[in-house]
Amino acid sequence: MPLRDREDAPTVVVIDDDRAVREALEGLFASVGLSVDLFDSVDAYLEAAPDERPGCLVVDVRLPGKSGLDFIEEEARAGNRRAIVFISGHADIAMSVRAMKAGAIEFLTKPVREQELLDAVQRAIRHDRQQRAEQKKIAEARARYGLLTPRERAVMAQVVIGRLNRQIAEDIGITEATVKLHRGQIMRKMQVGSLIDLVRAADLLGD
Repeated sequence: MPLRDREDAPTVVVIDDDRAVREALEGLFASVGLSVDLFDSVDAYLEAAPDERPGCLVVDVRLPGKSGLDFIEEEARAGNRRAIVFISGHADIAMSVRAMKAGAIEFLTKPVREQELLDAVQRAIRHDRQQRAEQKKIAEARARYGLLTPRERAVMAQVVIGRLNRQIAEDIGITEATVKLHRGQIMRKMQVGSLIDLVRAADLLGD
């Protein structure tokens, strides 16, 4: 089933090789106003060139071809932390632990209770939104950091660890007045209004 063109509305992608299950889940999610895309395998989903719309995936653990667990582990290794709810008719503790370690939001056993699944999907969608908001903040911080000159970056690195203007001037070999000028430019380019905000922005940048 082709991916429909939706931008902001959360979409639940169902990957299950049982047609009856797919259709039942489509009806369930549509009944609460969620957009739904259906696939019978991970390969079919990947071949459809999935986009980056908000939402989550509901995936059967055991699938023809690539299994649901193999899929989420590959995604995790690639740095793609997708919000996934696993469902399985053949679950065991080792399988559920493996799924959770790979980042699954929930692991449910078939036959799944409708409200339990809906609650899990809503948690997954909230998790996806939080991740997207965090990724957006990181991207914005990196873009702003890219506007800094090498000297401004050197000053910022010392400012965020609490160094005084005098200490920074001595370490870099410039005057305190020049340090103050650089600090002003850093605050402007990073679009922050306080030292605390600058430290938070630096935390988003990581190393």
